[in-house]
Amino acid sequence: MPWYLYLAFKQLFPTKRFPFFTAISVLGVALGVMVLIIVTSVMGGFGYEIRRMIVETEGEVTVKTTTTIDDVPAALREIRASPGVAAASPFVKGPVMLMAAGHPAFPLFRGLEVGSVEDVTKLSRYVSPVGALAKLDDDSVILSAQLVQTLGAHLGDEIEIYSPLLIENLKNDEVFLPRRFRVVGQLYIGHQQLDSSTVYGTLRAAQEIYGLGRNVHGINVRLKPDAPEEAAVAVLNARLPAKLRGYLWMESWADFLWVLNLEKSINFFLLLFIVIIAAFSVMSSLLISVVRKTREIGLLGALGASARQVALCFCAQAFVIGVSGTTLGVAAGFGVLAIRNDLVHGIANLLQREETLRQFYQFSDLPAHTLPRDLILIIVAAIAISTLAGLFPAWRAARLKPVEALRNE
Repeated sequence: MPWYLYLAFKQLFPTKRFPFFTAISVLGVALGVMVLIIVTSVMGGFGYEIRRMIVETEGEVTVKTTTTIDDVPAALREIRASPGVAAASPFVKGPVMLMAAGHPAFPLFRGLEVGSVEDVTKLSRYVSPVGALAKLDDDSVILSAQLVQTLGAHLGDEIEIYSPLLIENLKNDEVFLPRRFRVVGQLYIGHQQLDSSTVYGTLRAAQEIYGLGRNVHGINVRLKPDAPEEAAVAVLNARLPAKLRGYLWMESWADFLWVLNLEKSINFFLLLFIVIIAAFSVMSSLLISVVRKTREIGLLGALGASARQVALCFCAQAFVIGVSGTTLGVAAGFGVLAIRNDLVHGIANLLQREETLRQFYQFSDLPAHTLPRDLILIIVAAIAISTLAGLFPAWRAARLKPVEALRNE
């Protein structure tokens, strides 16, 4: 080991006294890294959970066109024959007017093919009571949680749904009566964006409401577990007629995911200032060391040490502080993540606000998912910032003249 590296370790961790300034610097970096890991992992957890919910309720791919799909059996044959496709199910989706106990609402009506929807999605796990989705018929509907809360509808209640064709029929002096449906279930996914005002009914009922005949608005597709998503969609689009196109879930939810990623990036940028503040602590500590050890630095120069070697001694100290603080911060961050739900539930129970937490944040447990690239970015950034903090003290130490330094009192 070169002498200047050995000296750097001895100055950071002296054998006969507690390294107070070193401990403070290491702790500052560790706290910054810990907070960054916790926040990015929780934000990544929200994104991971939302991705899982989208795929479980709509499938990975949506095939649609600018109007409607007319030859549905032929489209389904082409989709199901495409490599990488596991299942497909047609749907109809559009706005309607709903009346329940005198309360109006304007939800989205989503018509599902009951026989094939479970091959593509896992909607049944979000529907209560159990088995309601399988029992869905042309005279019954399932309401999303937000719509149930808005209307105060209960199982067994009857609702009226008015078709968007009503206005067009009135222009032609035709009477278009609303369809009456019985509420047989409630769907609660667990996130406000996905639990928005939606009515789930059969495909045939939706086709009648919109006057589509046998046409549909789109087809949900589930890919095989081992199929690369982008490659599978590219192959699928090559097989489909020109007017049809498959869109990955990321394209269909691009705006929502962009906002989520923007929030994550902003949080990372803001919290990075904690590490920068800790770097100023490292710089202050090393500057104090330069002032206190001016005569020792002069002696090193008198013994033949070059300015570069003196500078490397202090840069090595900043690097060691950065590595030590980052290692401690990573361990502490994952330690807190391991007990995050116990902490959240404990605080919520103490304040008696657990139901409020579930209502506003839509998750009963705090999700966490750490992406390898996020972890690498945090580690590299923390070590790099800490090392850069040592450049100014190293420059100051390298500029000291041996004769002037030895005269220092």
